[in-house]
Amino acid sequence: MIVTPAFAQTNFTNPLMDGADPWVIRKDGWYYYLHTTGNNLTIWKTEDLHALPEAASRIVWQPPKEGANSESIWAPELHFLDGRWYLYYTATDREDPGDHNRFIFVLENASADPLEGEWTDRGRLNTHHSGLDGSVFEHQGKRYFLYSGYVGNQSNLFIAEMDNPWTLSEKQIEIARPTYDWEKYDNREICEGPQFLSGPGDKIFIVYSASACWDDDYCLGMLTADASANILSFDSWKKLPRPVFEKSAAHQVYGPGHNCFTTSADGQQPWNVYHAKSVANQACRDRTVRIQPFQWRGDGTPDFGVPVSTNASRQIRRNE
Repeated sequence: MIVTPAFAQTNFTNPLMDGADPWVIRKDGWYYYLHTTGNNLTIWKTEDLHALPEAASRIVWQPPKEGANSESIWAPELHFLDGRWYLYYTATDREDPGDHNRFIFVLENASADPLEGEWTDRGRLNTHHSGLDGSVFEHQGKRYFLYSGYVGNQSNLFIAEMDNPWTLSEKQIEIARPTYDWEKYDNREICEGPQFLSGPGDKIFIVYSASACWDDDYCLGMLTADASANILSFDSWKKLPRPVFEKSAAHQVYGPGHNCFTTSADGQQPWNVYHAKSVANQACRDRTVRIQPFQWRGDGTPDFGVPVSTNASRQIRRNE
């Protein structure tokens, strides 16, 4: 007998919890969630993402007291690749900290449940630049890695094929750099937090965060390409001239960014998961995690809408 899961609408109010740089992966009926804690890697596990504050959690890794990955543990992402879990994160060396020495590292776990088992250090990824915000995606049978690399005072977006989950191909291509005023702030020019998104038609997208996290105008920009194009080419990607998701002073939402994508438990409702602030303060502090369903336009492009107020009740689909 096949049992079909039941789904219902539930009301919830943002934010879900304190945190920044949220990441969600859904597998086998579970949502696994992480965000930047700064000093460890913690995974939350829940069947209903709106109930995240009550979810079971475990600190799965703590940094060494010294070495290349000993400080500023940022932007974790969890991926299930080739039958194993891989946890990518950004870190620097406490003896020589800073952007010049900030890189992306990866851990491996053979357990079926990433809250269980042991994590093996697979070391630093061989990116051509120091940088942050590594992300993995698959497209047309190939696996790719995205990250934001430091080039002078800019943070630019790079892509590479992956030889395996801890090794990048030596062909690493820049696909975007900050060119618009809304991507620049406080002597920094920033494109970071790249996230792959496949559309319902013949287009694919990379949604990224623009400007500095301490800018109240921190926002989401977007690149688009034909699904059949050579995505390892700068010329295949077109950057939109305006943000696709930005602050709403009317709703008291500032600096919405560093997002990821998931769906409702039945896979029918796409969700944008992001962090934002409820107060304009020109700082990276006080960020909280929010969920917002989005829609697809008739031309196959995403419509993320306007960030909703924390006072507004929203409906999402959940397990019943």
